[in-house]
Amino acid sequence: MHNITLREVSSEDFDVLYENEADPEAIQMAAFTSRDMPQRAAFESRLARMKADPSVLLRAVLANGVLVGSVGSWDEEGERHVCYWISRDYWGQGVATGALRLHIAELTSRPLHASIAFDNLRSRRVLEKCGFRAVGSIQSFARARGQEIEEVLFRLECGAPKNWEPVAPNSAV
Repeated sequence: MHNITLREVSSEDFDVLYENEADPEAIQMAAFTSRDMPQRAAFESRLARMKADPSVLLRAVLANGVLVGSVGSWDEEGERHVCYWISRDYWGQGVATGALRLHIAELTSRPLHASIAFDNLRSRRVLEKCGFRAVGSIQSFARARGQEIEEVLFRLECGAPKNWEPVAPNSAV
């Protein structure tokens, strides 16, 4: 079981966060990535813009004190959206779920929104464990896949799930 904590992202985190976001398997799974993935200069520029945007809340995710990814939220067209990106070495160990739960606890506004590629079952499980429910889908262009695919839309209406215990390390998340 990992002890999950969040802290502000610093420029010293950029190497690890870039490495996570440049992982070809993770890019394929996420599908809806930035246009410039995985160019390092574009990545650093995007993170700098995010850190400067007052609507963005970006956190480093630590598992047992080791930086393993990020979780964040931002305002878009009057809605608060969340996202997370965890190192593949930590997939399936409850890290994304624990990080998103902690981030949700930081946020006072509801509803919260998220979206994923239709076939990203791990992220679907993370969102559902955190109380999000699928509310629809749209066809969107997935830059990482070079084609339109189904994007599933999720919403967390209010509060948080009753069960906030850490996820067991062997669960499929």
